[in-house]
Amino acid sequence: MDIQKINTEYEKASAVAFLQWALKNFGASKITVASSFGAEDVVLIDILMKLDPSVRIFTLDTGRLNEETYQVMDRIRSKYKINIESYFPDRQKVEALEKQKGFFSFRDSIDNRKECCAIRKVEPLQRALKGFEAWVTGLRRDQAVTRSGVSKIEVDAANGGIFKLNPLADWSNDDVWAYIRKNEVPYNKLHDAGYPSIGCEPCTRAVKAGEDIRAGRWWWENPEHKECGLHLPKK
Repeated sequence: MDIQKINTEYEKASAVAFLQWALKNFGASKITVASSFGAEDVVLIDILMKLDPSVRIFTLDTGRLNEETYQVMDRIRSKYKINIESYFPDRQKVEALEKQKGFFSFRDSIDNRKECCAIRKVEPLQRALKGFEAWVTGLRRDQAVTRSGVSKIEVDAANGGIFKLNPLADWSNDDVWAYIRKNEVPYNKLHDAGYPSIGCEPCTRAVKAGEDIRAGRWWWENPEHKECGLHLPKK
């Protein structure tokens, strides 16, 4: 597959057109959607459920999500009449981490934070992606400095070389919300409370006026470190 050619061809194409291409080339049974049920993710679910409702949707339930996140998951499940597969972290690893380092070790250092993310997110993701040829994400270039180089299609070396599809790579935040309002897509109510980006409850806060949209994620770290390991910037 010529990745560069596909990116050139679909750079200006709509998210719908790109996902239609993906469904045709991979097949619905070989594509999966990783959803944290933020604004971008619910947009993708709405688009895909209109194109092919058999596409599998999964989430990484870290055990430390906000109640509002579970609420929107249930609204999505009800609206589209779909099953959402939850992947949990390894119990023994979580128990060992909390026993050895306490419940907020991720705030002590970047290494500790990445260790927590590796247990609660990265390893479950690897299990969730087994058997698939491509996974769909809600990454956008203007979300963060670590995401400015995102392409519509990439090879995900960290997950066995499967393809990573980013249909909204060229969308703006305004594009996302215009779609949600026009299509009446259920969304996380924390967005209305000043949370443009939502992760685990203890690692996410509302942003202040004028702050970057990812400022509320791991706010004690510098912007160039703000990835959990699911999405690593290109080198």
